[in-house]
Amino acid sequence: MSNTSLLASLAALAGDAAIAWRRLQGPVPPQAVGTAPTIPPARPQGAIPTLKMPTAQGWAPGQLPTATDGLRVNAFATGLKHPRWLHVLPNGDVTVAEALFEPGPPDSIFDQAMVATMRRAAAIGPSPNRITLLRDADGDGVAEQRHALLEGLRQPFGMALVGDTFYVGNTDGVVAYPYTPGATRIDAPERRLCKFRRGGHWTRSLLASPDGRTLYAGVGSLSNIGDAGMDKEAGRACIVALDLDSGAMRPFATGLRNPVGLAWEPTTGALWTVVNERDGLGDETPPDYLTRVQDGGFYGWPYCWWDRQVDDRVPQADADAQALVARAITPDYALGGHTASLGLCWMPAGTFPGWPEGMAIGQHGSWNRSVLSGYKVVFVPFADGKPAGPPRDILGGFLAPDEKVSYGRPVGVVLAPGGGLLVADDVGDVVWRVVAEP
Repeated sequence: MSNTSLLASLAALAGDAAIAWRRLQGPVPPQAVGTAPTIPPARPQGAIPTLKMPTAQGWAPGQLPTATDGLRVNAFATGLKHPRWLHVLPNGDVTVAEALFEPGPPDSIFDQAMVATMRRAAAIGPSPNRITLLRDADGDGVAEQRHALLEGLRQPFGMALVGDTFYVGNTDGVVAYPYTPGATRIDAPERRLCKFRRGGHWTRSLLASPDGRTLYAGVGSLSNIGDAGMDKEAGRACIVALDLDSGAMRPFATGLRNPVGLAWEPTTGALWTVVNERDGLGDETPPDYLTRVQDGGFYGWPYCWWDRQVDDRVPQADADAQALVARAITPDYALGGHTASLGLCWMPAGTFPGWPEGMAIGQHGSWNRSVLSGYKVVFVPFADGKPAGPPRDILGGFLAPDEKVSYGRPVGVVLAPGGGLLVADDVGDVVWRVVAEP
């Protein structure tokens, strides 16, 4: 048996043991969701936290995710290579960032087991490093044209168009290209605006300010809880603001372990994000979350989590750490433990008939809890600029009922040209289109 197979087997056994332990403790607690979630006490899992991830299977011919009542889903584009993030251009063209996590050398047995588990789930491997342009010229809800807009990138993720400039968030920095409306290929050399450290959480989401003067980027942490020292986390676990005129970059908000999706809420004009919280404290502890992002705000990582709950695994004696805990902002809305909420977009009222305004969220799905969570697209209703009610499913069916295989995993979500929603599915290699039933 190869080392990879052995580690995968050990990871599976660890997952089975965690499930058995969970059953001994009684019924599975409800998910920590909403503005006032019930969060179980932290139970540190030690050096080898739970590892459980379904094997990536993909979709059978004709198989579709499950749309909630009143909605229907079709494949907007198939045959992609790990599509992660989406952006819609003014002419209705859709750009898709195709990229994959490429881990460095593992530092521990746990890292080795994690890599083996993620490889089986098609979560790591050689990255396509491409942005593909999809065009639905006849408006039938299926992209009949496909073009390689940009190639040879470095794990691209976020995209933004401001004026005649197309910005890309590579894992190692933001780059810019000249863009001509209707273009299907960009051959101009990149212009680098800033650099980011590689490694760890690799995605770099982008969102332009409404006035087009600032570009916001989500930069995740290197580690789970600053394991290698906080000096290695400099410039990470934050959202940065990049001034497009001067090129100056500054931290906009910090203490965000892995902020991914970014969106504007139009009533208040506030920036919102979804954040993946830390591992190793239990299935529901702490929950991932959706929150308004305050300029200069600190959100707890790594010293504390929801409502200033101190993480005893992180040294707290330093006066600076204590001061940060004292001013840590409690997030607005819990999304359940380890749902891996990545995608985020604002949905105006009526995007689907009868639905209010709110946020659509792509939940990529857990890999480190005894009962899997996420693996769906959900909607959080808003009123007066803030969450107002329980989440509602938009799209499910990505995970087999026995949790052993996944057909797909949703990531980026955007409003579709012509109405509805587009969803990037990186395991299924599909972009799905969700619209109202006719």
